Amino acid sequence: MSAPQTPLDSTLLDRARGCAVGAAIGDALGMPLEARPPRPPHNLLHEMVDGRLPAGSFTDDTEMALALAESLLAHRPLDPADLARRFVAWADTGPDDIGVHTYRVLARLKRGESWDTAVEAVQRANPESAPNGSLMRCWPVALAYWSEPEALLRDSVLQSRVTHVHADCLAACVFANTLIAALLRGSSPAEGVSEALATVSLPDGLRAVVEGAAQLRREQLRNSGWVHHTLESALWGLLTTDSFEEALVQVVNLGGDADSAGAVVGALAGAAYGLEAIPTCWRAALRGAWPPRSGTFWTANDFATLADRLLGVEI
Repeated sequence: MSAPQTPLDSTLLDRARGCAVGAAIGDALGMPLEARPPRPPHNLLHEMVDGRLPAGSFTDDTEMALALAESLLAHRPLDPADLARRFVAWADTGPDDIGVHTYRVLARLKRGESWDTAVEAVQRANPESAPNGSLMRCWPVALAYWSEPEALLRDSVLQSRVTHVHADCLAACVFANTLIAALLRGSSPAEGVSEALATVSLPDGLRAVVEGAAQLRREQLRNSGWVHHTLESALWGLLTTDSFEEALVQVVNLGGDADSAGAVVGALAGAAYGLEAIPTCWRAALRGAWPPRSGTFWTANDFATLADRLLGVEI
């Protein structure tokens, strides 16, 4: 693994750990609210509660991010064939959920198609399909390449292409990871969004989403599984609040694809505010099996250690 190009300090380490832990916590906090209508502003959920999984459990959003992280730790630059194999191995464990688009790609991989053939065939069958499956998992690339913008762009695109090849999916991943890298380096949320907008080439529709997110009212947010809606909700939460806790609470209570939007805003807000800003009760509640059904359980400490490893810190 190549060494980071810029010296690490305790603040950057705290933010990187916050990104990894925050993504998993956002996923877990949103899990019981998935596919539900928005909760009224006077009755927002603030605690980890049971849903289709026990309280504090992370879902496929985090599981796919962990597969990506392990692939990055084994291969830098990212090897898409290795990542595809890891995704298939994950799917073979019978996870609680797999997105429809991702499932179609992985099913073709299991039949022996190469990753690039499989993803192109699935996209051709539904050319407008642009779900959030690669955005929800992309944060490990930002931690691995926070000081290497060209490598960050390359592997942000590549990790998406393994399952999601639509131009909006590719651009959303590059934008989110560029924003995370800026936040890790100390930019404020508004500064980070401006820096990422100036750096990343976005399709017109997606650029309009990014530029307009902070001006939306809560009732205007749809929070579906469309990559536009997930990025919009996450940026709205990040830019209209001033703490990790409030950003997550506001976004997951939008319902819809609450766990995916929660994972994205959790990664962003964790990078902005750091691990120590994440409520201790949420950190204590986080728990999930990795690999699924393996009997090995990950907690917040494991995600913090993973962040260190992605940054190249000696453990």
